[in-house]
Amino acid sequence: MTPRACEALSKLKLEVILESGAGLDAGYPDEEYSKRGVRLVSRAQVFEEAAIVVQARAPGANPERGAEDLALLRSGQILIGFGEPLTALREIGEIAQRGVSFFAMEMVPRITRAQAMDALSSMASIAGYEAVLIGAVTLPKLMPMMMTAAGTLTPAKVLILGAGVAGLQAIATAKRLGAVVSAYDVRSAVREQIESLGAKFVVLDIESAEGEGGYAKQMDEAYYRRQRELLGNVLREQDIVITTAAVPGRKAPILVTKEMAEAMLPGSVIVDLAAERGGNCELTQPGQSIVHREVTIVGPVNLASRAPYHASQMYATNVVNLLKLMINKEGVLNINLEDEVIRETLVTHSGQVTNPKVSQLFQAGVNA
Repeated sequence: MTPRACEALSKLKLEVILESGAGLDAGYPDEEYSKRGVRLVSRAQVFEEAAIVVQARAPGANPERGAEDLALLRSGQILIGFGEPLTALREIGEIAQRGVSFFAMEMVPRITRAQAMDALSSMASIAGYEAVLIGAVTLPKLMPMMMTAAGTLTPAKVLILGAGVAGLQAIATAKRLGAVVSAYDVRSAVREQIESLGAKFVVLDIESAEGEGGYAKQMDEAYYRRQRELLGNVLREQDIVITTAAVPGRKAPILVTKEMAEAMLPGSVIVDLAAERGGNCELTQPGQSIVHREVTIVGPVNLASRAPYHASQMYATNVVNLLKLMINKEGVLNINLEDEVIRETLVTHSGQVTNPKVSQLFQAGVNA
């Protein structure tokens, strides 16, 4: 939560307390909070005193401190943060047992009214931008065309696989750096968006895979096999390939096989934004950069943390806008389950797993 966001919360008649030093790594010193009336306390005191606890990574999405934080939660508290609710079912169950109302920022519905609260899109936008910078730094070539006394340098060719928020931001960033950009998405409906950013839309002879909420839907292995065959010919011409294909709560589909990577140009780069979901490239190792037959495969994780100042600014704004739905003019909390945004984002409440999608997975896991 940035100092300005804390100021906005104070205007909602909320008292704001903050873990001392929480903003330092993002460029927000304690003094900026203190002069806005924020009370600085220890991490344990935040959990002990706060009625509403806001985190970036809540239990389920925080392997380093999630278990420790989980033990500090108490019945009646509201917890807001990323929590991997579609996969971290054990943690979700424990949060429910503790009587905590957990709002998972991943579950904010992708509807027009909720755009200002869509933290997943905020972080994806940063990831798309950072992915291009990683690719540009790793590639042993310059990105733009240059006309010099020593001759003309041809621009790098960049292919973006997946044109969601991250993919579209990657397209825009690669274009700004002067690359020749093309993009592919299983959803044919995004062709207009790709072309509006100046990229070429790659057409493959397979059906569209448009799913609910603007996401791609899960397809069978025969579909992905055919997709890989057709993409292989496109990849051979690229300098940088950025993969962004992910299905919520599922392992990421393999789009680039070992053989496809081996057929790419020497020195070319694959940046796999689905690394945390298993990767779109068969060779991806999450959190690592490897070189396989002169092709570099980068599997970055938590890319938003590479730009913590603006990531915090965007995330804090998303959270404040969500809280405005729950806090009235008198500063009184009201969780209105008739509100679609609140209902879809709320994962646990009154000792139960309440979100239908998460509940279905949770029950299946319990029964298994």
